[in-house]
This record gives sequence, C-alpha cells and structure tokens, in this order.
Amino acid sequence: MTTMMAEPCGPAEIAGGLDRLEERVRQDLDWLELPAKSWVPERRLEGQVVRDVVIIGGGMAGLTVSGTLLRYGVRNQVVYDREPAGREGPWVRYARMRTLRSPKTLPGPCMGLPSLTFRAWYEARFGADAWSALVRIPRETWMEYLGWLRRILELPVQNETELAGVAAHDDGLLALTVRRAGVEERVLCRHLVLATGRDGLGGAYVPPVIAALPRACYAHSSEPIDFAALRGRRVVVVGAGASAMDNAATALEMGAARVDLLIRRKDLPRVNKFTGIGSAGVVHGFVGLPDAWKWRFLDYTLAAQTPPPRPSTLRVSRHENAHFHLNCALRAIAVEDGALRIETSRGTLGADFIIAATGFAADMGRRPEFAGFADKVRLWGDRFRPEAADMPSGGLSAELAGSPDLGPGFAFQEREEGCCPFLKYIHCFCFPATLSHGKVSGDIPAISEGADRLARQVVRSLFVEDRAVHYENLESFSVAELQGDEWVDAPLPQEA
Repeated sequence: MTTMMAEPCGPAEIAGGLDRLEERVRQDLDWLELPAKSWVPERRLEGQVVRDVVIIGGGMAGLTVSGTLLRYGVRNQVVYDREPAGREGPWVRYARMRTLRSPKTLPGPCMGLPSLTFRAWYEARFGADAWSALVRIPRETWMEYLGWLRRILELPVQNETELAGVAAHDDGLLALTVRRAGVEERVLCRHLVLATGRDGLGGAYVPPVIAALPRACYAHSSEPIDFAALRGRRVVVVGAGASAMDNAATALEMGAARVDLLIRRKDLPRVNKFTGIGSAGVVHGFVGLPDAWKWRFLDYTLAAQTPPPRPSTLRVSRHENAHFHLNCALRAIAVEDGALRIETSRGTLGADFIIAATGFAADMGRRPEFAGFADKVRLWGDRFRPEAADMPSGGLSAELAGSPDLGPGFAFQEREEGCCPFLKYIHCFCFPATLSHGKVSGDIPAISEGADRLARQVVRSLFVEDRAVHYENLESFSVAELQGDEWVDAPLPQEA
C-alpha cells in the first residue's frame, strides 16, 4: 500500500531568530509609517465610546481585517471571538487534516509585508534548511503563526466573547449585545464585520435522514468527536471531500474496526478547477463580472466539486479496513438493537456511528444573533435567476441562490428598499461572500486582498460620514510653515 510522505517532526528552533524577525517587522512598519495615525473622530454616546469597527471572529480572516484597518489608521476597533485564545478558527478544534492543503509559499494574511509571511516566521524560527524540507504546513504550526501575527501587530482581540444580538440604534449606529462569562453588555459601533468562517451565516448541514437519529449515533465533521470511543466500532462517513477523508482517517488511526465512506458520485472528482485558474486577474476581476458570469463560474465549480487532497485520500486507503463505496446514495437509516441499519442505493450496511462530512448551509435564520435582520437581507435568489441553458449544471443551484447579494465592501443589502437601512454597515467577510466577491474572504491565497477591499470601503464610509468634522478641521488648522520673515516685498522696477 502507498504510504504518505511525512512532514518534518519538530525542527530545532534557532536561538534569537524570532527576535530578529520581530525587529525587522517593527522596522518595516516604521519605514512605511504604519500603522497610520488615528484620524477618525471619536464619538461618545450614553457614557461609552462608540467603536468604529467591531469584528466578529478572531481567526485568520478577522485578524487580517483588523490588521488592515490598523494600517489605515482605524484604531478604535475590537475583535471578539467566542473561543479561548489559541483556539480561534478550525485549526486546532475540528480540522483533522495533518497539514494545510494550500502551498506553503502563499503570502496569505501578511497584508503585503514580506516580514509577516509564514515563510519569514518559519525560517526565523527554524532556519532555511527546515523551510526547504517542509512539504506542507502542519495545521498546529499554522495556528502558532496566526497567534504570532496577533501578538506582533498588537491586534485588539477579546476572547471568550460572543455576539448575541444586533439592533439599530440612533444616529445610524449599531447596538450589539455581546456575552462574556455569561454576562451580557451592549456595545455601540459604526461598522460590524462578520469574519465567522465556513459556517458564518448558518451552520453545519446534516442530511435529514441522519439528523432524525438519536444524537449519540452521529456527529457532523465540524463537531467535537470522541474518536477514542470509536475504537473497535464500525464507522460510516458520508461525503467525499477533504473533511470526509480527514475524519475517516482519524477514526481508522484511533482503532475503528471498520470505516465505510458513502459517496454519491460515480467517481471522486480529480481536478481542483477554481484553484487551477487562480491569478491576480481572478482575485481582482471576479468582483467586476456581470451577474450571469459570476453565477456561471461558481455553478461550474460547484458542479465539478473540489477533490479531496491526494495525501488525505491515501491516509485513508492505506488501511485495509477502509472501504470506499462510489455511486452509493444514502436512503434510510434505522436503529436496531443498538446498532444502525443503513439502506443505500447499493444495498444495506451495518454501523455503530455516522460522521456527516456534508458541509455547511448559509441559513441566517438558524443564528439567533442575526434574528433582528436575517429576513431583511437580500439574497442572490431574490433578484437573479439564471437561464438554465447557460449554466453548466443545467439548473438553479440552491446554494448559490441562498448566497447573500453583497455590495462593494462586502456589505449586506436590503431585500426591499428601506426595510433595514443599517444593513449597509454589516459586512459579510466569510465564505458565503464568494458569489459576490470571489474567493477572497475565507481561504489563504487571497485573504489579504479581500481584507484590503473591505477595509478601503469602511475607511471611505467613515470619512464621508464625518465630512463635516473633517471640513471643520481643515478650516481650523493653523500650523504655519512660513513665519513671514523669509522674504522682503520688493517694489516693481520703474520703466525708463
């Protein structure tokens, strides 16, 4: 059986390497005069300072948005994350791959500074030889790097704090209810950024046939799973993507007696289509496409699907007790004598536990913190219906139709004009933004470009809204550069 290529295990750290890099980062920022000086006029209301921006989510996307706003001088901001420090995002919670799938050379969330790249951090810490030997980035190492970014840039993250509600307030402000240690407080802000990941506008999708089972019989791939408890048991994984392979492999490695993967397709997808055409043109040009072309690109990508990584697939197939079942649709499940009887399009299968690696649904109605505006958000399906003949799938994609129809700065738009004016101050910087803006709000390759696009729009909005204050500052500015003694007013020469 083919075996996987192992990543380097614990390379030795270089004494003082990280200190030298951090000095370089500080120098780079100093030479570029970054972060920019604070320029947004302070607002106070009801005894509290109004935040210019609140960011929900302290993972990669939230950190990148925060750092970019700081570069532009928007310092009155805060990032809330519900997880403890060091556990933001999926990397050390429910991601079960050994390494990232993205190439190690991508600039990622460096915000345009070479000294903030993963490569700079890794080489400073472990050396150039270790970098050369690295094949893919271990996910735990990536989490350490994100923690370093947060620290070196002094990003204002508050952990174990979650968003509980959003409402309109006077003067065009947003009134947020946030919960910390069981205690709720109100925070006023001008802009809200939802950097909440794959499940950012909904949650895990579990097929109804699985969701009807007793809760002890199944889990979604994004949930905590006690894999040690699955030792010696029969496990079924539904799905064929990366998370399906990672969860199947983890169950096998933890001693599951048998793992069966149920895959609806007749074959596994082989080609990662969208990544294959990645370019600066796609990153910056997708947002400018006509609606029909945006839909066409994404419809084709969804129809083709993304293949699971080869190392992840080999990680499963190297086990003799792993079984791939292609062209095998899930039909019905019954609980009999404490076990599961699973009916598929190819026959019946017995199991003890099911893992649904079935992705996420963008359904804002599932999120109580969005209850104040979820039904007011305009979706693509509310205003656009593609011609089936022009679409690769030949039909209407429910996933695309349910995507939020976002404005230039990733801001939500109203389903009906005037129904919820404050939506223009709420920015969707997570995976469901893909149809409107392309793949710039959730994946490593273009996260800095996406954050910059959002930050520029927020900066523009803040300045335009405060234009009267800035004009007053213009009028009152009186620091003289000339003292009046630098010249003498000479008479004109007399004509002869």
